[in-house]
Amino acid sequence: MKTKGVEAFAWQAGYGAFSVSGSRANDVVAYIVRQEEHHQQLSFQEEYLQFLQRHGIQFDERYVWD
Repeated sequence: MKTKGVEAFAWQAGYGAFSVSGSRANDVVAYIVRQEEHHQQLSFQEEYLQFLQRHGIQFDERYVWD
């Protein structure tokens, strides 16, 4: 984001960006609406690591979190 001219983009030292197919937009909105309830059963950290693993994204967990 910063390399695209969005200078004020920062809520932590690092970030990840992922795209979503337009055909899945309603699924994303539904996820966001029930996110608080969802994360009572599975933490954001657990879900994020599962997402990375499920999609074959290589990472070193030492550098995933601040």
